[in-house]
Amino acid sequence: MAKKTEILVIGTNEQIRETVLRLLNTNPTWQATGVGTNEEAVAKCKETIYEVLLIGAGLTDELETQLTAKIKAIQPSIQIIPHYGGGSGLLFAEIYLALGTNNEA
Repeated sequence: MAKKTEILVIGTNEQIRETVLRLLNTNPTWQATGVGTNEEAVAKCKETIYEVLLIGAGLTDELETQLTAKIKAIQPSIQIIPHYGGGSGLLFAEIYLALGTNNEA
């Protein structure tokens, strides 16, 4: 079985984060993991190599900037994309765009 694409989702609203994780994990080729704080995100990136960091709503601009710098220092090739809402089609399109693939599974 091929290795799944690892996606890290950060968002401060637990219910929204869980919904995003549920949606992403419907794709059998993706493995999405969620965290609620910058510290948790940094710790996860020290344990696992992620292809995508999806930043959800709730982080201040300052926290988002700090997070991006810290994560890029640990994993320079990670794709960092914001996701502040919209339907599952938009969410999937954002991930496919970050991965440089089309949406044919």
